Amino acid sequence: MNKIRLLPPPKNVARLSLGEAAEKFLDALEASGASTKTVKSYRAAIKSFLSFTGPDTPVTEVGEEDYSAWLSHMRRKRQSLSHTTLHYYSIFVRRFLAWLGRVDEVPAIPRGHYGFTKPLTWEEVEALFSAARDLLELAMLSLLAESGLRAGELLALTWRDVDPYRGIVKVKGKYGKERIVVMGPAAREALRVLAEEARPRPYDRIFPFTYQALYKRLKSLAKRAGLDPSMVRPHVLRHTFATEALRRGMSLPALQRLLGHSDIKITQRYLHLVTEDVEREYERVFMSSPQWRAARIVG
Repeated sequence: MNKIRLLPPPKNVARLSLGEAAEKFLDALEASGASTKTVKSYRAAIKSFLSFTGPDTPVTEVGEEDYSAWLSHMRRKRQSLSHTTLHYYSIFVRRFLAWLGRVDEVPAIPRGHYGFTKPLTWEEVEALFSAARDLLELAMLSLLAESGLRAGELLALTWRDVDPYRGIVKVKGKYGKERIVVMGPAAREALRVLAEEARPRPYDRIFPFTYQALYKRLKSLAKRAGLDPSMVRPHVLRHTFATEALRRGMSLPALQRLLGHSDIKITQRYLHLVTEDVEREYERVFMSSPQWRAARIVG
């Protein structure tokens, strides 16, 4: 986000309402080269702020007090948003107001400690595979759980992006960066059969449904597999892949490339989950051993 250089606001911005100024800002954001997803995120955050201040409020009547009051309101209400989303909303609105020249150095909602939702066990992943109703669901699950694709990456795939015979996928990730991902055996077979039976065109989407539809499919799969639906989401499957890859001995640099992380420090966050496995195994092997207990007493 910090790489985006915005055009300055129009000279008459002081005579505009907040709603009008917001549209000018979003136009400038788009003109700067920001992705559609980024512009959409900014729009959602600014819409929240405008619903609090009123879109017809003159630009000249908005300042740091309004921003602070909105932050307090968001902290109290939460409005079904996660803490991470509120963190980014505060940054986006702060940048909008700074662009207007209405705020200077004002705080954002702290991001706080970054935590991971508990990954699934591989037995639970296999239960999901068994609950798949067709090849499309099987390929969907495998690309999420065995390749670690993000939901948006999965849904953007076209048939020209996959080669089930070589077992590779060309993925366009965040900020338009492309990477090559290896697919699991289930996805290879499912996509191979689908391609041979349907004879799709190269630019046809493989998964022609929305994120909401993907979300619902995963919930239905979880129910059929006898799992807690609240624990089965696209990003949980990505976490599961990363954790399982490290458990099986994959190197951090290799995992970083597969996940599309720009900084290996992001990938390292998964190490604590694997460390917990090591601690539990150590406890099982050594701490319950009579010889080890005796050695501790003698020492």
